[in-house]
Amino acid sequence: MRTAAFLYPWDVDGDPAAPGLLAELGIAQVTLAAAYHSTRALSPRHPAHRIVTAEHAAVLYPPDPDRWAGRALRPYTAGDWAPGDSYGRAAEALAGTGLDVHSWVVLAHNSRLGAEHPETSVVNAYGDRYPWAPCIALPDVRALLVDLAAEAAVRPGAAGTELESCGWYGLAHLHAHDKTSGVPLGDREQYLMSLCFCPSCREGYGNGGADPDELAAAVRRALAPVWAGSGPALGLGDLEAPVLAWRSGTARSFQEAAVATVRAAAPPGFRVLLHADPDPYRCGADAGTDPAHVLALADGVVARPPKVASFAAHAGPGRVVAANLSVVTGMGGAPDHLARDAERARAAGATELRLYHAGLASDADLDAVRTALLKLDIP
Repeated sequence: MRTAAFLYPWDVDGDPAAPGLLAELGIAQVTLAAAYHSTRALSPRHPAHRIVTAEHAAVLYPPDPDRWAGRALRPYTAGDWAPGDSYGRAAEALAGTGLDVHSWVVLAHNSRLGAEHPETSVVNAYGDRYPWAPCIALPDVRALLVDLAAEAAVRPGAAGTELESCGWYGLAHLHAHDKTSGVPLGDREQYLMSLCFCPSCREGYGNGGADPDELAAAVRRALAPVWAGSGPALGLGDLEAPVLAWRSGTARSFQEAAVATVRAAAPPGFRVLLHADPDPYRCGADAGTDPAHVLALADGVVARPPKVASFAAHAGPGRVVAANLSVVTGMGGAPDHLARDAERARAAGATELRLYHAGLASDADLDAVRTALLKLDIP
């Protein structure tokens, strides 16, 4: 069970001690962010900083000017939180310890894009835009994200990539001073609030036999009991099937295009994994997929432990099912139980482990990881 840890370039760049510390954990690989969304992150060991504020979604390397020349939608470069080729410097330092480096690429999650180009965003049934959520049905958005996938994934020295948010994004999103929890929303309610009604999606629903105005009204009716506090969301009746067909087909074609473009740009043997969920309704970092389809398309998936078995049932020889385990105590992780959780993941069919997140973890958390990996003997 090959083990990798997630990392940001700013956890390594400028800290000469970081590569050695990571190599001593007992991991075989680092999954290093090359394109990432806005965040505020703790960096508890860096000699020059403790809090990194990444103000907007950005690529953490210099983008190719020829690829993006003349295009209105293009990646944003990072500010002083990851200047120049921060990814490249971190990757080189990590590779020098013998660790494999794979890129970590976030696609359909970009608040600055939605703020500067509101027409690119998901629009819910009430007409509210989600600027953090680019709609993957829009041709210009797809072109941006597919080209970004190839450029950010195939960085010098990278042996593979992991594509996050490679599908629909929706309502769920961490915001500073968030005030959206006054009415609890379960999976069904989140899905209904994430259905998009931009022009491309309205056309798609219509082509599938679902009048978009009727659908929007049905979504609002379905959610009415939730806002009133009288019960859960209702169903969409006959509109349920064509809506799911449109969204599933759109996600599938987007995933196919992203993976194909990465493969075309990558050298032989380059591994392409998707952060994925087996529920086709799911939006977010682990985008909803058809397990059989995605495991025939990509080299594997990264999934939360409860979802591992659903993917393992469809994983043929050579396919990766990596269990994503949190090891940051302060974020709800359980590094002291890593050995137990890893064994459970293996029993469910996981072939690899991903540890979230070596750069955010305390020294005590990393000590627990080191101890667990020694016990398991699974590099």
